[in-house]
Amino acid sequence: MPRPRTPLLNRERIVGAALRLVDEEGLAALSTRRLAGELSVSGPSLYNHFATKDELLDAVVDGVIGEVDLSMFGAGGPWPEALRDWARSYRAALAAHPNIVPVLAQGPGRRPNALRLADAVFGCLVEAGWPRGQATRIGALMRYFVTGSALASFAAGFPEDAGLYDAADYPHLGEAHRLAEHRAAVDEGAFETGLEALLDGLVLRFERLGQAGHQGSPSAQQGSRAGGQRLEQPAHQGSRATNAGRNSGSTGS
Repeated sequence: MPRPRTPLLNRERIVGAALRLVDEEGLAALSTRRLAGELSVSGPSLYNHFATKDELLDAVVDGVIGEVDLSMFGAGGPWPEALRDWARSYRAALAAHPNIVPVLAQGPGRRPNALRLADAVFGCLVEAGWPRGQATRIGALMRYFVTGSALASFAAGFPEDAGLYDAADYPHLGEAHRLAEHRAAVDEGAFETGLEALLDGLVLRFERLGQAGHQGSPSAQQGSRAGGQRLEQPAHQGSRATNAGRNSGSTGS
């Protein structure tokens, strides 16, 4: 019997099957035996491609991160717009695979796509004029916000039993039973509201940072004249971009 021209197993096929299993049944369902059954192979054959379950999980998580669009960081636009577009793409990737978020939230580790993402965000902020320490904190802040928003649905956490929300006990929750019915609008709106609030605050902080740079010593002022325009200009552009996004009627309004 001739040998198949393509191998029965490869890393891409294993990762795809593992992700489908996690998407459908959760992280607890992923085991060597279960995955081998899904692929119709013997368990030991998986170890030719992944030495441990943790190594496989890293590959699964990195595949999800690879779905995040990073092209906005090389487009030369204002940094607030880049962060906004990236955060939306990041959340969309996580929302498509919510069961993998707890592993992803642990950090980039040795995952190439996750490290490229961190590099792109940090590089965008530093090139815009943010000090490196603050750029690191902003990157962490954005990751906390996006991953937190993808961990679970706020709206779905409220049962659709109107009788549960007795006015005597919960005088302000008379409509809470309707939240799950409007899950997408509530959750998307909450994300957009939070994202705009974060960016508005960062733009103000960036403007103060630029103003402080102009109030320093003569040598600092000379340095500000050399690089301060780059520091302040994106912030004003970002304010206009933020206002434009708000006026156009984002889903968070």
